[in-house]
Order: sequence, then structure tokens, then C-alpha cells
Amino acid sequence: MSDFRFPARVQKLRERIAKDDLDALFLSNDENRRYISGFVSSAGYLFVTQDEAVICTDFRYTELAAQQAPGWRVDRIGNKPDWLPKLVNEFEIKTLGFEADDMTVGTLERFKKALKEGDADPELKPTTGIGVGLRAYKDPEELELLQRAIDIGDRAFEETVSQLVAGMTEKEAAWIFEKAVRELGAESISFDTIVAAGPNAARPHHATSDTPLAEGQTIVFDCGARYQGYCSDLTRTVVLGEADDEMKRVYDIVLTAQLAAISMVEAGMTGEECDAIARKIITEAGHENEFGHSLGHGLGLEVHENPGVGPNAKGKLENGMPFTIEPGIYIPGWGGVRIEDVVVLEDGKARVLSHAAKMKF
Repeated sequence: MSDFRFPARVQKLRERIAKDDLDALFLSNDENRRYISGFVSSAGYLFVTQDEAVICTDFRYTELAAQQAPGWRVDRIGNKPDWLPKLVNEFEIKTLGFEADDMTVGTLERFKKALKEGDADPELKPTTGIGVGLRAYKDPEELELLQRAIDIGDRAFEETVSQLVAGMTEKEAAWIFEKAVRELGAESISFDTIVAAGPNAARPHHATSDTPLAEGQTIVFDCGARYQGYCSDLTRTVVLGEADDEMKRVYDIVLTAQLAAISMVEAGMTGEECDAIARKIITEAGHENEFGHSLGHGLGLEVHENPGVGPNAKGKLENGMPFTIEPGIYIPGWGGVRIEDVVVLEDGKARVLSHAAKMKF
């Protein structure tokens, strides 16, 4: 086991394979492949049994796979999926799990045909959520990478805000952030930057446009950086010039809801219970119908992953899980306010990982 780059992750996967009564699991998801093996590429599969661990990839990546994933056998494959029946027969696999959340119907049919043609007849069992379930818990190495991504995103945001002026477009503001992220050492932004000015801020996922920034409007800035695969996610609401009383009132409700959820969330709570803390404050302030999205989400190799933090999130929040807390109020024709930080549960409570400045009145 010690040969693997991430032996604990492989061991946990094998425990799950045993629990699900599988002889082998066939992983096709890019992020899950990276998480379990350390192999980073745009193509490849993992084939894992209790005793074997194989990376299957084409000639472009075999050398890279051997470097990045010590302890794994690397099989070079071509376009034909004939390698799958060969592995099934070699390891005498009777039940083979595959990632139903990831594999298209067309791809699955191709593999079924190849198995038949290769005289391999395993029972194919769809699995869901194995990779994302394991990935919800972050080890110290992951938390370090996530914190680095967050720090870059925070700094890039603060550099951007210091350069915002009335008349600049949303797209120009987003570009300042995106350049700063690269200059600060990130590999890329973690998702398309959202800059939503004035009435555009009433749409939580506004597509950044040529709308100019103006004084006396809320501007919602939702942005992130990707560092060594790990994604940050930050939202701040800013106002150029003076904020009026209504802006201050709405902002204060959202900030109060966010800080309450951060201070009151505890390990063992469900995502639904955490969401309810913030939602109750917004509802009691008369804005129940203007907070239409979940309070937050897990993040890591993807910007949205487990755990869920929303009205129907029944899963428990546990120590070692990072997630966002991002309440908002959106008023059509007026604008909106959202404030988002990343927290991680440690010793039962939330530790805040985001440190970008928030608006002060």
C-alpha cells in the first residue's frame, strides 16, 4: 500500500468496493481519477480491485501516469474498448461497478458490446456518489491546496475592487480579477467570473456582460481561483460611492444570516439544518421569497461537490468537510446582495478560510 501516492484514499475506496459487494470498480470521472491515483489528464480510467490497481490510458499519457501515480500498473489502451474485457478476464471479475453519475448511455453500450465480444460476462452494477462521497472529507494536504486557492482568490478580488470605477463594464472588472489570479500563481479561474451590477445583481447566476458599473448600486462579485486542481469560491457585494439606507438594510440582513450560520453550524448537523439557520433570519426579515438558492456547497477538485448545504440536504456535515456559506437576497429591478465564505469543520465548529474584506458602512 505504501507505494501509492495516496494510500489512505485507495484503502477507503477498497473498503467501499467491499461494502458494495463488488469485485472491481471501474472509474471514469476525471476528478475521481485524480483524487484516488494522483494522475492528472484529460483521458483515462481506473480499474481497482482489492489487490490490483490499474490506470488505463492512451499513449499520450502513459509516461505521465507512471510518474504521477507510483504503485499503479499503467496499461496503454487504444480507441477500442477491448482492454476492459481483458482486465475482467485477467482478474476473474464477476461483479463490476461503474460510475453511473459519469458514464453516458452511449459509452456504457460500447463497453457492454466490448465485454460480450471479449467473452467477458461480469454483472455490471451502477454505483453513484462513491468518488464524491470520499472527496467530501479533505486531508491536510488538500486543505493546504484549497487554502492556497482561497488566498489567491481573496487577494485577486481585493486588487480588483481597488481598481473599480463607475463606467467600467462588468466584463472589464471580471478581466482585472482573472489577470490577477494568473499573476498570483493560480492555474486558472475556477469558474466563469460573475460580476452583476445594479438590476443584474437580482439574478444569482447573471452572465457577466457589457453593463457599466454605476455609483449607488449593489455589485455582486462571485469569483474563484484554481490552484493545483483545487477550487476557491468567494462572493462579495460592493457599492461604488454611497450606499443608501435600503442597501445597508438588505446587506445587514444577509451579513447577519451568514455570520449566524458560520457561528452556529456544528459537525453532525445536516446540510438542511445549517441552511435553516440563515434562512430563518432572511425569512423573518420579510425576504423569504428572495432567497431562492441553497445556502452553500462543498468544494475541492470541483467548485460544486459534496456536502450539500440546502433545504433538502439530508447528509451530515462532518469534521474535515469544507463548504461555502453564501446567503443572498435578490430583488427584481433593484439588485441583490450575496456574501460567501468557505469554512471547514474542525473540532465540531466552522473555521473560516476566506479572508477577503467585506463591505463596511
